[in-house]
Amino acid sequence: MTAAFKLSADDREEQIAALRRRLAAVPGKGAGARAAEVARPVPVLPVPEALAELLPRRGLTRGSVVSVAGASSLLAGLIASVTAEGGWAAVVGRPSLGMLAAQEMGADLRRVALVPEAGPDAVDVAAVLLDGMDLVVLDLSGTGGAAVAPSRARGVTARARHRGGVLVVTGGAWPGAELELHARVSGCTGLGRGHGRLQSRELSVGVRGRGQAVRPRTMQVRLGPQGSRAQGPVVQWLASEHHVVAAHGAVS
Repeated sequence: MTAAFKLSADDREEQIAALRRRLAAVPGKGAGARAAEVARPVPVLPVPEALAELLPRRGLTRGSVVSVAGASSLLAGLIASVTAEGGWAAVVGRPSLGMLAAQEMGADLRRVALVPEAGPDAVDVAAVLLDGMDLVVLDLSGTGGAAVAPSRARGVTARARHRGGVLVVTGGAWPGAELELHARVSGCTGLGRGHGRLQSRELSVGVRGRGQAVRPRTMQVRLGPQGSRAQGPVVQWLASEHHVVAAHGAVS
């Protein structure tokens, strides 16, 4: 079961303090555990195996900010990969994100904290969560999708770097994001005209960013059923027959 937090404008400072206390009580994520992580850092957070080849380090670099847009299956897949490997994830300001989809991809929902209503300052809430979570998803659409001020973005990015977490931003612009990921549904199987049942979906996933990922690239992946449902996720990320393709220009 996921843990849900609700913040409002009333007594906001006390609510933030209460959120910090709850984070400190998360098993394996207290101050002592964080110190142990710093001593033995894991350089990247896992992603669905089918996407690993698309990323410069085959995962999300700890201490970075990543911008994600498009199909929500991508967010669900990131949450599933991190929590299935024993990590902790939080989702701020995205009540519509389907946790059932993440669970079908293998997510451990006991390791997911939800803050569907983050109050007047979702960025501050996300910054607090970086103290105890490996992956924090921040949806800025509740703020009208406005870009975060560069000075503030630098402060939160520095916090992520210090704590070793990854901030995933969606629904708005974040200055200086290390990577930009975009996913769109490019096809499906199992459906005919007015009949049939959805069997799988094709996603086109693109990446661009700084450093090693400066050249935009795209790849096709398929979300399909697990061959045997006795163990493991119900839905798998599968590499399509199409390989990673370097793109000239923006990721579509």
